[in-house]
Amino acid sequence: MLDQLRRAARFLLIACALAVAACTPAAEEAAEPKTEFNIGWSIYAGWMPWPYAEQAGIVKKWGDKYGITIKFVQVNDYIESVNQYTAGKLDGVTVANMDALTIPAAGGKDTSAIILGDYSNGNDAVLVKGADGVAGIKGRQVYLAELSVSHYLLARALETSGMKLTDVKTVNTSDADIAAAFASPDVTAAVAWNPQVTTMKGVAGTKAVFTSADIPGEILDLMVVDTATLKANPNLGKALAGIWYETMTLMAKQDAEGAAARAAMAQLAGTNAAEFEGQLATTFLYTDPKAAVAAMSSGSLVTTMTRVRDFSFAQGLFGQGARSADAVGMSFPGDKTLGDKANIMLRFDPTFMQLAADGAL
Repeated sequence: MLDQLRRAARFLLIACALAVAACTPAAEEAAEPKTEFNIGWSIYAGWMPWPYAEQAGIVKKWGDKYGITIKFVQVNDYIESVNQYTAGKLDGVTVANMDALTIPAAGGKDTSAIILGDYSNGNDAVLVKGADGVAGIKGRQVYLAELSVSHYLLARALETSGMKLTDVKTVNTSDADIAAAFASPDVTAAVAWNPQVTTMKGVAGTKAVFTSADIPGEILDLMVVDTATLKANPNLGKALAGIWYETMTLMAKQDAEGAAARAAMAQLAGTNAAEFEGQLATTFLYTDPKAAVAAMSSGSLVTTMTRVRDFSFAQGLFGQGARSADAVGMSFPGDKTLGDKANIMLRFDPTFMQLAADGAL
């Protein structure tokens, strides 16, 4: 019953957002220039460069260059951070590709993905106690953040063993609570992401039977911003790109300066330097803007998002009014689109990464 209520609550959020969008068609066009912005983030290895950049003065440096102020707001619960962005309380947020599609975009919030930060290359994992493979999960309760990328990873894992989501029972658990829940002997299967995965793998008898490294490039980590806000304030996109790539250059250094930056990120994530380095080892960071532009512009992104949207629609994540997987439109570089061209709500926009690649920020 509780799971049904949570699912209903998420659908209500989407329905309300759609209703607001329908009643105020000019709302997205009404954004005006402003100088102060709030960007949400939650703890994850690939997103720690953002709060570190704020701590190190890099955010202020780029904000000053463009005459704006950017504040990075930590939200302890990841899904809540995306919900706050969807509700208009944040101008942008760090989010995975699937969740950008199924929460703000499906909720009628026109969203632009302007920085492809990384893809999870082992940071997300299906964890099982007392089993050596995915087959051992059949019939178990699986704890995860329902309807998030963890749910997607579970579905992909089950596919490899000829199973479906109906072969398990999911238990909705926030990322803030899942490590503590998994410590209980009664919880024998879970899906999570780092830093929680590192902690959970330390529980006796636990094995990671499937990880995002088994589906490279499918779980993408993005910086997204409200499209109307971006159009009215392009300097926000320029500053965010400048912040990201300056920080990438610093943290990629294999010297004392780089190590110090990564250690500071570890502290912000509530872990130690060694564990954080381990998490980075399973995160494919796009430190070079040229590589990020190429990845966002490749046909493989369309393929990935086709798989993601088909899964999302099958799980009912587009809301009860969606009649097909095409309900929510997406646009990609090169004028490529997916889904309803009249309802483009998620835009993969490499404009600002390209400016970084060209040294034009």
